[in-house]
Amino acid sequence: MDVRQMIESITRELLQSMNGSQEKRPKWLFIFCDSTAHEPFADQFIALQNHGICHDILFLDGETSSWLGMHRIECGGAGKIIATDEYAPAPLELPKEYDGIAIPEIDLDNAARVATGLKGTIKAEIIFSALVLGKPVLVGEDVPGIKRADRRCLRTLSLPGPYRTLFLRHLDGMRELGVEFAAQNGMADAIIRKQEDVQREVVLAGSGEHAPQSRQPVAAKLVTADWVQSQADFPDQMLILRHGAIVSPLAMDVLKEKGIVVRYVR
Repeated sequence: MDVRQMIESITRELLQSMNGSQEKRPKWLFIFCDSTAHEPFADQFIALQNHGICHDILFLDGETSSWLGMHRIECGGAGKIIATDEYAPAPLELPKEYDGIAIPEIDLDNAARVATGLKGTIKAEIIFSALVLGKPVLVGEDVPGIKRADRRCLRTLSLPGPYRTLFLRHLDGMRELGVEFAAQNGMADAIIRKQEDVQREVVLAGSGEHAPQSRQPVAAKLVTADWVQSQADFPDQMLILRHGAIVSPLAMDVLKEKGIVVRYVR
């Protein structure tokens, strides 16, 4: 073992011993398209820190490679080993270490892979792993569906109509699998609410109490705009659905206008 490895090993042990006596804080993994995409989220990171929520940032170096700290992670496709240094985890392993995954921007290619159960990219593999492990996945909903690199190359900001329709269809498929969506500028608020709900459920479970009836999921499997309009009100400005429930695009627009947040529970 060389000096660098020895110092790193000692540092890891010291940090682990220091953290062992502290209360475990929730930690989310943010996945960004490149090393500059995180800059508009600085205030949201401060909000998370103020609420005791930690976060790591994964910078995508391309469709099949990324950087987590100093470690380079590579995805070679299904059935292959995905790591280029001895400490780098495979994309499938990452969700094990986090309480949730936040992806501010998703594109048509990755949305199609997730909705159809395919792998082959960092985002698709991490989302697959997180959903299998029962970890929450939060994705930005107000995105154009075209990659940042493609926007710069093609000098366009949005997909043409047919591709946009296809993109929205894949987003509905992701919702069916359990992926949750929130506005990019409200992702921190959505994470904070989710962690507060988790903490509340833990407290209720410890006390033997049950959550109030108003927070029970709606039984509807398909939420339409007419159904949303027919409801007198939504407790806490929130619509709680079970995983697998489908919200039509028009219904989602009506919910946004009313300021209703959609949550999925198992």
